[in-house]
Amino acid sequence: MPETTPPKSLFDDIYAGGAAPWVIGEPQPAIVDLARRGAVRGAVLDAGCGAGEHTILLTELGHDVLGIDFSARAVELARRNAADRGVAARFEVADATRLDGGPRFDTVIDSALFHVFDADDRARYVDSLRSVCRPGAVVHLLALSDAGRGFGPQVSEADIRTAFADGWVVESLGATTYRGVVGPAHTEALGLPVGARVDEPAWLARMRLS
Repeated sequence: MPETTPPKSLFDDIYAGGAAPWVIGEPQPAIVDLARRGAVRGAVLDAGCGAGEHTILLTELGHDVLGIDFSARAVELARRNAADRGVAARFEVADATRLDGGPRFDTVIDSALFHVFDADDRARYVDSLRSVCRPGAVVHLLALSDAGRGFGPQVSEADIRTAFADGWVVESLGATTYRGVVGPAHTEALGLPVGARVDEPAWLARMRLS
């Protein structure tokens, strides 16, 4: 797990450099599968939307979805990607640990946001989600697993269960993979060249607000 949550400036710099290892030009396969199985319903929040691939996908499928990211550069990129594809997707700059506005979401998609937080920010994040989710809302969480090789921040099954212990029911939590692009910082740990695609161990969890 991360010792401290990385600062927003780090993510701004990574997006500005155009080499974010989690930007793969397509949605994560695990999220695509959720959409195909009808696991996404109602008003949707894409928390930590990054380049906007999941917000764009779900908008194309007819969902009412809002993508948020605390990096303004990420939101700029997401809006460009949506415009390039002719999709009227909605994006806002927002801190997912400090959401407000009352309950309005039925589904939350979290692809690689939870795992960047330290324990304190994970608690704040889950409380923040609770404040904007309707009763019975579902969070689908895709996070790098502690079984991985160091592609990015990693969390354990216990980290997820602990964060969602109060007021949530963990309906499922199992192993899957997270797709990324190898960057210079990962070549030694992964034994792969820069630019290679990699599918790393991840958790896919489903939590329901009780």
